[in-house]
Amino acid sequence: MAILGSIIKTAIDLRGAIISEKSPVESQREVLKNLLEKAKDTAFGKYYGFEKILESEDLQEAFAGNVPYFDYHQMEDAWWCKTQKGLKDISWPGTPKYFARSSGTTGKTSKKIPVTTEMIEAIRTTGIKQVGALTNFEIPSDFFEKEIMMLGSSTDLEEQDQFLEGEISGISASNIPFWFRGYYKPGEEIAQMDDWDQKVATIAKNARNWDIGALSGIPSWMELMMKEVIDYHNAKNIHEIWPNLQVYTSGGVAFQPYEKSFNQLLAHPITVIDTYLASEGFLAFQNRPGTTSMKLVTDNAIYFEFVPFKPEYINEDGSLWQDAPALTLSEVETGVDYVLIISTVSGAWRYLIGDTIAFTDIEKAEIKITGRTKFFLNVVGSQLSVNKMEVALREMEEKFDIEIPEFTLAAVKINDAFYHHWYLGTETKISAEKIAEALDSALKEANKNYSVARSKALKGVKVTTINPEIFHEWNAKNKKKGGQVKMEKVMDEEKFATWEDFVKTQIG
Repeated sequence: MAILGSIIKTAIDLRGAIISEKSPVESQREVLKNLLEKAKDTAFGKYYGFEKILESEDLQEAFAGNVPYFDYHQMEDAWWCKTQKGLKDISWPGTPKYFARSSGTTGKTSKKIPVTTEMIEAIRTTGIKQVGALTNFEIPSDFFEKEIMMLGSSTDLEEQDQFLEGEISGISASNIPFWFRGYYKPGEEIAQMDDWDQKVATIAKNARNWDIGALSGIPSWMELMMKEVIDYHNAKNIHEIWPNLQVYTSGGVAFQPYEKSFNQLLAHPITVIDTYLASEGFLAFQNRPGTTSMKLVTDNAIYFEFVPFKPEYINEDGSLWQDAPALTLSEVETGVDYVLIISTVSGAWRYLIGDTIAFTDIEKAEIKITGRTKFFLNVVGSQLSVNKMEVALREMEEKFDIEIPEFTLAAVKINDAFYHHWYLGTETKISAEKIAEALDSALKEANKNYSVARSKALKGVKVTTINPEIFHEWNAKNKKKGGQVKMEKVMDEEKFATWEDFVKTQIG
């Protein structure tokens, strides 16, 4: 047993034993109070009467009753645009040092989300908690001596007026604590590279020089990096290059769709830990084995609310109906999809982050991400969430013994009738008709609303299979490779037509 690793693990164990957590519900009340106290003298706080809200007997109810919901565009147009002009004390005291650019999966232009010093500290604190939670998993002491490959966007941030801009992974990596830098790979010089292909090629070239124990990043881009490393060294799997690799921290999207193809690159299973780091903050992480659920970070800089995910509460553009009921952590139920609403130390207030979640354990405040508010296919009443789509695709993987790491779909009109047209990313040749029939059957069985829609306005399902690489090239063309870039799962007809034209250029 390595002495240094044993010391580190023991220190983490002791820290966890000393810290006694408050209940998530109690922690959330305190977080809201602290947020309101700190922001009461900002322009936002004065406009919405934070001082008066703080005098209320029921702080959570008063907050929900006096402050409306905001999506990004509403927050940007009314408040953050002033912050970007250099004005102080708009939605949070002072001015932020950073703006996180987030092209996300929806929208045509990059969002610019403020990242304050307090948020950087909150992300760091949650990161330390996540490291502490590693002792809950069966990981040997010498793991804590190994290096960590953090694959994200460039840490060479752009100067825009008085601010620095970049993706949240780049901002976070540029603020890693000094004591962690010796463990951090690919190192500052390579991390600053903006060209994805150049970055990955340089990682591949240097891979044998590093003793990597853990990987961290978005699954699709992590897979591409691992394949590049394996190919460069003519290896059979990644463990031939990094024999001590034991942990993968997945983030940005659900890992399950990538599990089968990811495991093909390994010599043996490793511990996979899900995290929920968004441009708006570090929201949750998996803190124990035996589950793929993540624990909400209820005691650190973010206040959560939950709106039942029902069609009548969602506008066509994905924003929320202002009278939609918001529940606190004490009011939620397991197994129900909720739109996630957050208020943060970066000056986001009752902010629609765009994700839907479901609770798997209320006492532990554990959740799963179930989809996106804009990735809800309900053109003809089919009520398909991303979660239902992905569950059905996992069934297809099992049924046909194939891998489908990427997909997108749209409701399209053919001869005055609606069809769901799926594009599935798979390297296996398979009958599109067979998989369309099986996919349709699986969705009918799992979703009553879909079954009803199929008997009425939704006339059928069409499937086109393509190489998964085409999805990556689409992202490269429309945004850029790597970092926080994610594939949109549901497209409108106009975007879908552009997608189909692009696919033709790749195949032809």
